[in-house]
Amino acid sequence: TLPAAQSLTTTLLLAELAPPFDTDASGQLFLARIDKLLDMGALDPAQVLLESAGPSTPALFRRWFDVALLTGTEDRACEVLKTRADIAPTFAARIFCLARNGDWNTAALTLGTAETLGYVSPEEDALLARFLDPGLFEGDPPLPRPAKLTPLTFRMFEAIGEPLPTASLPRAFANADLRPVAGWKAQIEAAERLTRSGALAESRLFGLYTERAPAASGGLWRRVKAVQAFDAALGAAEAGSNTGTDPAAIAKTLPAAWQAMREVHLKVPFARFYGARLWRLALKGASGAASARLAFRVALLSPEYEAAATARASMPLPASSQSSVGSTPLSDDAFLIAVAHGTPTAAGAATALEKTIAAGFAPPGAAPDTPFRFAPLLSQKRLGEALLKALPLLKSGFEGDLRDLGDALALLHRAGLEDIARQVALEALLLDRRG
Repeated sequence: TLPAAQSLTTTLLLAELAPPFDTDASGQLFLARIDKLLDMGALDPAQVLLESAGPSTPALFRRWFDVALLTGTEDRACEVLKTRADIAPTFAARIFCLARNGDWNTAALTLGTAETLGYVSPEEDALLARFLDPGLFEGDPPLPRPAKLTPLTFRMFEAIGEPLPTASLPRAFANADLRPVAGWKAQIEAAERLTRSGALAESRLFGLYTERAPAASGGLWRRVKAVQAFDAALGAAEAGSNTGTDPAAIAKTLPAAWQAMREVHLKVPFARFYGARLWRLALKGASGAASARLAFRVALLSPEYEAAATARASMPLPASSQSSVGSTPLSDDAFLIAVAHGTPTAAGAATALEKTIAAGFAPPGAAPDTPFRFAPLLSQKRLGEALLKALPLLKSGFEGDLRDLGDALALLHRAGLEDIARQVALEALLLDRRG
Protein backbone atom coordinates (compact mmCIF):
# COMPACT_ATOMS: atom_id res chain seq x y z
CA THR A 1 0.00 0.00 0.00
CA LEU A 2 2.68 2.51 0.98
CA PRO A 3 5.44 2.75 -1.63
CA ALA A 4 7.98 3.42 1.12
CA ALA A 5 7.03 0.10 2.72
CA GLN A 6 7.51 -1.60 -0.65
CA SER A 7 10.97 -0.06 -0.86
CA LEU A 8 11.80 -1.37 2.61
CA THR A 9 10.58 -4.83 1.61
CA THR A 10 12.83 -4.83 -1.45
CA THR A 11 15.78 -3.64 0.63
CA LEU A 12 15.31 -6.49 3.09
CA LEU A 13 14.94 -9.05 0.30
CA LEU A 14 18.12 -7.94 -1.45
CA ALA A 15 20.29 -7.26 1.61
CA GLU A 16 23.47 -9.22 2.23
CA LEU A 17 22.73 -10.55 5.68
CA ALA A 18 23.74 -13.26 8.07
CA PRO A 19 21.35 -16.25 8.09
CA PRO A 20 19.22 -16.94 11.18
CA PHE A 21 21.15 -18.60 13.99
CA ASP A 22 19.03 -21.77 13.72
CA THR A 23 19.32 -22.12 9.94
CA ASP A 24 20.16 -25.36 8.15
CA ALA A 25 21.41 -26.26 4.69
CA SER A 26 17.96 -26.14 3.07
CA GLY A 27 18.19 -22.40 2.36
CA GLN A 28 14.56 -21.79 3.29
CA LEU A 29 15.05 -18.09 4.00
CA PHE A 30 16.88 -17.55 0.70
CA LEU A 31 14.13 -19.34 -1.24
CA ALA A 32 11.48 -17.32 0.62
CA ARG A 33 13.23 -14.10 -0.38
CA ILE A 34 13.29 -15.20 -4.01
CA ASP A 35 9.63 -16.22 -3.90
CA LYS A 36 8.62 -12.85 -2.47
CA LEU A 37 10.50 -11.03 -5.25
CA LEU A 38 8.69 -13.21 -7.79
CA ASP A 39 5.37 -12.44 -6.09
CA MET A 40 6.12 -8.72 -6.42
CA GLY A 41 7.07 -9.23 -10.07
CA ALA A 42 10.66 -8.10 -9.42
CA LEU A 43 12.27 -10.59 -11.76
CA ASP A 44 15.54 -8.77 -12.50
CA PRO A 45 16.74 -8.64 -8.86
CA ALA A 46 15.50 -12.20 -8.33
CA GLN A 47 17.58 -13.30 -11.30
CA VAL A 48 20.66 -11.55 -9.90
CA LEU A 49 20.27 -13.33 -6.55
CA LEU A 50 19.72 -16.70 -8.22
CA GLU A 51 22.74 -16.34 -10.47
CA SER A 52 24.93 -15.21 -7.59
CA ALA A 53 23.91 -18.32 -5.63
CA GLY A 54 24.21 -20.58 -8.67
CA PRO A 55 21.15 -22.57 -9.83
CA SER A 56 22.72 -25.85 -8.70
CA THR A 57 19.67 -27.56 -7.20
CA PRO A 58 16.22 -28.32 -8.65
CA ALA A 59 14.62 -25.76 -6.31
CA LEU A 60 16.98 -22.99 -7.38
CA PHE A 61 16.95 -23.95 -11.04
CA ARG A 62 13.14 -24.04 -11.15
CA ARG A 63 12.96 -20.44 -9.98
CA TRP A 64 15.76 -19.35 -12.32
CA PHE A 65 14.03 -21.12 -15.21
CA ASP A 66 10.72 -19.42 -14.42
CA VAL A 67 12.42 -16.01 -14.41
CA ALA A 68 14.24 -16.77 -17.65
CA LEU A 69 11.03 -17.84 -19.38
CA LEU A 70 9.24 -14.61 -18.47
CA THR A 71 12.14 -12.35 -19.42
CA GLY A 72 13.02 -14.09 -22.67
CA THR A 73 16.41 -15.41 -21.54
CA GLU A 74 15.51 -19.10 -21.40
CA ASP A 75 18.27 -20.13 -23.83
CA ARG A 76 20.88 -19.57 -21.08
CA ALA A 77 18.96 -21.82 -18.70
CA CYS A 78 18.54 -24.48 -21.35
CA GLU A 79 22.28 -24.43 -22.01
CA VAL A 80 22.84 -25.34 -18.34
CA LEU A 81 20.52 -28.34 -18.67
CA LYS A 82 22.70 -29.75 -21.45
CA THR A 83 25.21 -30.86 -18.84
CA ARG A 84 23.03 -30.87 -15.69
CA ALA A 85 19.87 -32.80 -16.59
CA ASP A 86 19.59 -33.84 -12.93
CA ILE A 87 18.46 -30.37 -11.89
CA ALA A 88 15.59 -30.16 -14.39
CA PRO A 89 12.53 -29.43 -12.25
CA THR A 90 10.11 -31.36 -14.51
CA PHE A 91 10.11 -33.55 -17.58
CA ALA A 92 8.28 -30.78 -19.41
CA ALA A 93 11.19 -28.41 -18.74
CA ARG A 94 13.68 -31.01 -19.97
CA ILE A 95 11.68 -31.59 -23.17
CA PHE A 96 11.30 -27.85 -23.79
CA CYS A 97 15.03 -27.27 -23.41
CA LEU A 98 15.95 -30.19 -25.64
CA ALA A 99 13.84 -28.58 -28.36
CA ARG A 100 15.30 -25.10 -27.72
CA ASN A 101 18.78 -26.60 -27.96
CA GLY A 102 17.87 -28.01 -31.39
CA ASP A 103 17.59 -31.66 -30.38
CA TRP A 104 14.04 -32.19 -31.59
CA ASN A 105 14.29 -35.97 -32.02
CA THR A 106 15.47 -36.53 -28.46
CA ALA A 107 12.77 -34.16 -27.24
CA ALA A 108 10.07 -36.19 -29.04
CA LEU A 109 11.51 -39.47 -27.71
CA THR A 110 11.64 -38.08 -24.17
CA LEU A 111 8.02 -36.95 -24.45
CA GLY A 112 6.95 -40.44 -25.52
CA THR A 113 8.82 -41.98 -22.60
CA ALA A 114 7.41 -39.47 -20.12
CA GLU A 115 3.88 -40.11 -21.42
CA THR A 116 4.30 -43.87 -21.06
CA LEU A 117 5.66 -43.58 -17.53
CA GLY A 118 3.02 -41.04 -16.49
CA TYR A 119 5.51 -38.22 -15.85
CA VAL A 120 3.41 -35.69 -17.77
CA SER A 121 -0.29 -35.00 -17.48
CA PRO A 122 -2.61 -35.32 -20.49
CA GLU A 123 -2.77 -31.49 -20.68
CA GLU A 124 1.03 -31.22 -20.68
CA ASP A 125 1.28 -33.98 -23.26
CA ALA A 126 -1.13 -32.21 -25.63
CA LEU A 127 0.70 -28.88 -25.26
CA LEU A 128 4.18 -30.38 -25.66
CA ALA A 129 3.07 -32.34 -28.73
CA ARG A 130 1.86 -29.15 -30.41
CA PHE A 131 5.00 -27.32 -29.35
CA LEU A 132 7.24 -29.98 -30.91
CA ASP A 133 5.27 -30.42 -34.14
CA PRO A 134 2.59 -27.75 -34.62
CA GLY A 135 1.98 -28.81 -38.23
CA LEU A 136 0.30 -32.04 -37.10
CA PHE A 137 -2.43 -30.06 -35.39
CA GLU A 138 -3.16 -27.44 -38.01
CA GLY A 139 -6.89 -26.72 -38.12
CA ASP A 140 -7.56 -28.21 -34.68
CA PRO A 141 -9.43 -26.08 -32.13
CA PRO A 142 -7.33 -24.16 -29.60
CA LEU A 143 -6.26 -25.96 -26.46
CA PRO A 144 -8.23 -25.17 -23.29
CA ARG A 145 -6.48 -22.90 -20.84
CA PRO A 146 -4.84 -25.01 -18.11
CA ALA A 147 -6.15 -24.73 -14.57
CA LYS A 148 -2.62 -24.20 -13.26
CA LEU A 149 -0.53 -21.97 -15.48
CA THR A 150 3.26 -21.97 -15.13
CA PRO A 151 5.76 -19.75 -16.94
CA LEU A 152 6.67 -22.77 -19.08
CA THR A 153 3.10 -23.48 -20.20
CA PHE A 154 2.60 -19.74 -20.73
CA ARG A 155 5.57 -19.57 -23.11
CA MET A 156 4.57 -22.75 -24.94
CA PHE A 157 1.06 -21.39 -25.53
CA GLU A 158 2.73 -18.32 -26.97
CA ALA A 159 5.02 -20.48 -29.13
CA ILE A 160 2.10 -22.39 -30.70
CA GLY A 161 0.33 -19.16 -31.59
CA GLU A 162 -2.18 -19.12 -28.73
CA PRO A 163 -0.84 -16.38 -26.40
CA LEU A 164 -2.61 -15.84 -23.10
CA PRO A 165 -3.39 -12.37 -21.66
CA THR A 166 -1.42 -11.54 -18.50
CA ALA A 167 -3.87 -9.16 -16.80
CA SER A 168 -5.47 -11.90 -14.68
CA LEU A 169 -2.23 -13.81 -14.07
CA PRO A 170 0.18 -13.37 -11.15
CA ARG A 171 2.20 -10.17 -11.30
CA ALA A 172 5.41 -11.86 -12.46
CA PHE A 173 3.78 -12.72 -15.79
CA ALA A 174 3.40 -9.01 -16.58
CA ASN A 175 7.15 -8.95 -17.29
CA ALA A 176 6.48 -10.93 -20.47
CA ASP A 177 4.55 -7.94 -21.83
CA LEU A 178 7.57 -5.66 -21.41
CA ARG A 179 9.32 -7.46 -24.26
CA PRO A 180 9.41 -5.66 -27.63
CA VAL A 181 7.14 -8.32 -29.14
CA ALA A 182 4.22 -6.97 -27.07
CA GLY A 183 2.12 -4.04 -28.26
CA TRP A 184 2.49 -0.56 -26.79
CA LYS A 185 -0.76 -0.75 -24.83
CA ALA A 186 0.18 -4.11 -23.30
CA GLN A 187 3.61 -2.75 -22.39
CA ILE A 188 2.10 0.28 -20.63
CA GLU A 189 -0.43 -1.82 -18.70
CA ALA A 190 2.31 -4.22 -17.61
CA ALA A 191 4.59 -1.34 -16.61
CA GLU A 192 1.81 0.30 -14.56
CA ARG A 193 1.15 -2.95 -12.74
CA LEU A 194 4.81 -3.61 -11.97
CA THR A 195 5.60 -0.01 -11.03
CA ARG A 196 2.67 -0.05 -8.62
CA SER A 197 4.22 -3.01 -6.76
CA GLY A 198 7.67 -1.40 -6.73
CA ALA A 199 9.06 -4.01 -9.12
CA LEU A 200 9.86 -1.64 -12.00
CA ALA A 201 11.74 1.65 -12.07
CA GLU A 202 9.43 4.60 -12.67
CA SER A 203 11.68 5.79 -15.49
CA ARG A 204 10.64 2.74 -17.50
CA LEU A 205 6.96 3.54 -17.09
CA PHE A 206 7.22 7.21 -17.96
CA GLY A 207 9.48 6.38 -20.87
CA LEU A 208 6.66 4.21 -22.22
CA TYR A 209 4.04 6.89 -21.53
CA THR A 210 5.92 9.38 -23.70
CA GLU A 211 7.17 6.97 -26.35
CA ARG A 212 4.70 7.91 -29.10
CA ALA A 213 1.43 9.69 -29.75
CA PRO A 214 -1.66 7.66 -28.75
CA ALA A 215 -3.98 6.75 -31.58
CA ALA A 216 -7.09 6.36 -29.41
CA SER A 217 -8.82 8.08 -26.50
CA GLY A 218 -10.35 7.20 -23.16
CA GLY A 219 -9.13 4.86 -20.44
CA LEU A 220 -5.41 4.23 -20.55
CA TRP A 221 -4.97 6.65 -23.44
CA ARG A 222 -6.45 9.47 -21.37
CA ARG A 223 -3.69 8.86 -18.79
CA VAL A 224 -1.08 8.76 -21.52
CA LYS A 225 -2.28 12.07 -22.96
CA ALA A 226 -2.38 13.71 -19.53
CA VAL A 227 1.19 12.65 -18.75
CA GLN A 228 2.42 13.63 -22.20
CA ALA A 229 0.83 17.08 -21.92
CA PHE A 230 2.46 17.64 -18.53
CA ASP A 231 5.81 16.27 -19.69
CA ALA A 232 5.81 18.61 -22.67
CA ALA A 233 4.83 21.60 -20.50
CA LEU A 234 7.56 20.79 -17.99
CA GLY A 235 10.17 20.44 -20.71
CA ALA A 236 9.15 23.71 -22.30
CA ALA A 237 9.20 25.45 -18.92
CA GLU A 238 12.68 24.15 -18.17
CA ALA A 239 13.89 25.33 -21.54
CA GLY A 240 12.37 28.79 -21.08
CA SER A 241 12.90 29.35 -17.35
CA ASN A 242 16.22 31.08 -17.85
CA THR A 243 14.56 33.69 -20.04
CA GLY A 244 11.79 34.44 -17.58
CA THR A 245 9.11 32.58 -19.54
CA ASP A 246 5.98 31.98 -17.48
CA PRO A 247 4.90 28.44 -18.40
CA ALA A 248 1.20 28.63 -17.63
CA ALA A 249 0.86 25.23 -19.28
CA ILE A 250 2.23 23.61 -16.11
CA ALA A 251 -0.65 24.99 -14.05
CA LYS A 252 -3.08 23.63 -16.64
CA THR A 253 -1.55 20.18 -17.10
CA LEU A 254 -0.26 19.21 -13.65
CA PRO A 255 -3.67 18.66 -11.95
CA ALA A 256 -4.89 16.41 -14.76
CA ALA A 257 -1.69 14.36 -14.75
CA TRP A 258 -1.78 14.10 -10.95
CA GLN A 259 -5.40 12.96 -10.98
CA ALA A 260 -4.65 10.41 -13.70
CA MET A 261 -1.89 8.95 -11.55
CA ARG A 262 -4.15 8.96 -8.50
CA GLU A 263 -6.70 6.81 -10.32
CA VAL A 264 -4.15 4.03 -10.82
CA HIS A 265 -2.25 4.46 -7.52
CA LEU A 266 0.90 5.79 -9.17
CA LYS A 267 1.27 9.18 -7.52
CA VAL A 268 4.51 8.32 -5.74
CA PRO A 269 6.23 6.98 -8.90
CA PHE A 270 5.10 10.19 -10.65
CA ALA A 271 6.58 12.23 -7.79
CA ARG A 272 9.82 10.29 -7.82
CA PHE A 273 10.23 10.87 -11.53
CA TYR A 274 9.05 14.49 -11.84
CA GLY A 275 9.04 15.92 -8.30
CA ALA A 276 12.52 17.45 -8.16
CA ARG A 277 12.27 19.00 -11.64
CA LEU A 278 8.81 20.39 -10.90
CA TRP A 279 9.87 21.87 -7.57
CA ARG A 280 12.88 23.62 -9.07
CA LEU A 281 10.51 25.48 -11.36
CA ALA A 282 8.20 26.28 -8.47
CA LEU A 283 11.15 27.82 -6.64
CA LYS A 284 11.61 30.20 -9.55
CA GLY A 285 7.96 31.18 -9.38
CA ALA A 286 7.48 29.88 -12.89
CA SER A 287 4.31 27.92 -12.28
CA GLY A 288 2.05 30.16 -10.18
CA ALA A 289 1.13 29.98 -6.49
CA ALA A 290 -1.47 27.20 -6.87
CA SER A 291 0.85 25.04 -8.90
CA ALA A 292 3.69 25.75 -6.49
CA ARG A 293 1.54 24.47 -3.62
CA LEU A 294 0.75 21.29 -5.51
CA ALA A 295 4.38 21.00 -6.60
CA PHE A 296 5.41 21.10 -2.94
CA ARG A 297 3.18 18.12 -2.15
CA VAL A 298 4.57 16.27 -5.16
CA ALA A 299 8.14 17.06 -4.13
CA LEU A 300 7.49 15.76 -0.61
CA LEU A 301 6.73 12.37 -2.15
CA SER A 302 10.01 12.40 -4.08
CA PRO A 303 13.54 11.57 -2.91
CA GLU A 304 14.15 15.34 -2.66
CA TYR A 305 11.61 15.78 0.12
CA GLU A 306 14.04 17.31 2.63
CA ALA A 307 15.47 19.84 0.19
CA ALA A 308 11.92 20.78 -0.84
CA ALA A 309 10.94 21.28 2.81
CA THR A 310 13.97 23.48 3.45
CA ALA A 311 13.16 25.63 0.44
CA ARG A 312 9.44 25.75 1.27
CA ALA A 313 10.18 27.15 4.73
CA SER A 314 11.51 30.33 3.11
CA MET A 315 8.85 30.64 0.39
CA PRO A 316 5.95 33.08 0.72
CA LEU A 317 3.27 30.56 -0.25
CA PRO A 318 -0.08 31.08 1.51
CA ALA A 319 -0.80 28.65 4.31
CA SER A 320 -3.71 26.26 4.01
CA SER A 321 -5.47 23.84 6.30
CA GLN A 322 -6.65 21.67 3.43
CA SER A 323 -4.52 19.72 0.99
CA SER A 324 -5.06 20.51 -2.67
CA VAL A 325 -3.99 17.02 -3.74
CA GLY A 326 -6.57 14.87 -2.02
CA SER A 327 -9.27 14.73 0.61
CA THR A 328 -7.07 14.16 3.66
CA PRO A 329 -7.11 17.19 5.99
CA LEU A 330 -3.64 18.55 6.67
CA SER A 331 -2.45 21.02 9.20
CA ASP A 332 -0.28 23.92 8.17
CA ASP A 333 2.74 23.15 5.99
CA ALA A 334 4.89 23.55 9.10
CA PHE A 335 4.10 20.00 10.22
CA LEU A 336 4.95 18.58 6.79
CA ILE A 337 8.22 20.49 6.86
CA ALA A 338 8.98 19.13 10.33
CA VAL A 339 8.30 15.55 9.20
CA ALA A 340 10.56 16.01 6.19
CA HIS A 341 13.31 17.12 8.57
CA GLY A 342 12.58 14.27 10.98
CA THR A 343 11.58 16.64 13.79
CA PRO A 344 7.78 16.51 14.20
CA THR A 345 6.53 17.26 17.71
CA ALA A 346 3.29 16.70 19.55
CA ALA A 347 3.01 20.46 20.05
CA GLY A 348 2.88 20.98 16.29
CA ALA A 349 0.41 18.15 15.65
CA ALA A 350 -3.26 18.92 15.13
CA THR A 351 -4.84 15.59 14.11
CA ALA A 352 -4.71 12.07 15.56
CA LEU A 353 -2.59 10.97 12.61
CA GLU A 354 -0.11 13.80 13.15
CA LYS A 355 0.10 13.05 16.87
CA THR A 356 0.81 9.39 16.05
CA ILE A 357 3.57 10.39 13.66
CA ALA A 358 5.09 12.77 16.19
CA ALA A 359 5.10 9.99 18.81
CA GLY A 360 6.82 7.67 16.34
CA PHE A 361 9.69 10.14 15.99
CA ALA A 362 10.00 10.78 19.72
CA PRO A 363 13.34 9.81 21.32
CA PRO A 364 13.40 6.44 23.13
CA GLY A 365 13.36 8.16 26.52
CA ALA A 366 9.96 9.70 25.84
CA ALA A 367 7.95 6.59 26.71
CA PRO A 368 4.51 6.27 25.10
CA ASP A 369 1.37 5.41 27.04
CA THR A 370 1.51 1.79 25.82
CA PRO A 371 4.60 -0.50 25.78
CA PHE A 372 6.68 -0.50 22.62
CA ARG A 373 5.92 -3.92 21.12
CA PHE A 374 9.29 -4.30 19.43
CA ALA A 375 11.37 -3.64 22.54
CA PRO A 376 11.96 -7.37 23.30
CA LEU A 377 13.16 -8.10 19.77
CA LEU A 378 15.52 -5.12 19.75
CA SER A 379 16.94 -6.06 23.13
CA GLN A 380 17.74 -9.51 21.69
CA LYS A 381 19.33 -7.94 18.58
CA ARG A 382 16.66 -9.48 16.32
CA LEU A 383 16.30 -6.41 14.13
CA GLY A 384 15.62 -8.30 10.90
CA GLU A 385 12.73 -10.17 12.49
CA ALA A 386 11.37 -6.95 13.95
CA LEU A 387 11.44 -5.22 10.56
CA LEU A 388 9.63 -8.14 8.92
CA LYS A 389 6.96 -7.97 11.61
CA ALA A 390 6.66 -4.21 11.15
CA LEU A 391 5.84 -4.39 7.45
CA PRO A 392 2.24 -5.59 7.93
CA LEU A 393 1.80 -2.87 10.56
CA LEU A 394 2.60 -0.21 7.97
CA LYS A 395 -0.23 -1.54 5.84
CA SER A 396 -2.77 -1.74 8.66
CA GLY A 397 -1.57 1.63 9.94
CA PHE A 398 -2.18 3.23 6.56
CA GLU A 399 -5.65 1.69 6.62
CA GLY A 400 -6.47 3.36 9.92
CA ASP A 401 -4.86 1.51 12.85
CA LEU A 402 -2.82 4.38 14.26
CA ARG A 403 -1.19 2.32 16.99
CA ASP A 404 0.25 -0.03 14.35
CA LEU A 405 1.54 2.94 12.37
CA GLY A 406 3.08 4.53 15.46
CA ASP A 407 4.89 1.35 16.50
CA ALA A 408 6.22 0.72 13.00
CA LEU A 409 7.45 4.31 12.72
CA ALA A 410 9.09 4.13 16.12
CA LEU A 411 10.92 0.95 15.11
CA LEU A 412 12.20 2.50 11.88
CA HIS A 413 13.30 5.62 13.75
CA ARG A 414 15.09 3.72 16.53
CA ALA A 415 16.72 1.33 14.04
CA GLY A 416 18.31 4.25 12.22
CA LEU A 417 16.16 3.84 9.08
CA GLU A 418 15.40 7.55 9.17
CA ASP A 419 14.89 8.03 5.45
CA ILE A 420 12.29 5.25 5.27
CA ALA A 421 10.57 6.53 8.42
CA ARG A 422 10.19 10.04 6.99
CA GLN A 423 8.93 8.72 3.65
CA VAL A 424 6.36 6.52 5.42
CA ALA A 425 5.14 9.47 7.48
CA LEU A 426 4.90 11.80 4.49
CA GLU A 427 3.04 9.20 2.44
CA ALA A 428 0.63 8.55 5.31
CA LEU A 429 -0.13 12.29 5.41
CA LEU A 430 -0.32 12.98 1.69
CA LEU A 431 -1.84 9.82 0.24
CA ASP A 432 -5.18 8.20 0.83
CA ARG A 433 -6.35 4.64 0.26
CA ARG A 434 -8.15 5.59 -2.93
CA GLY A 435 -4.95 6.70 -4.64
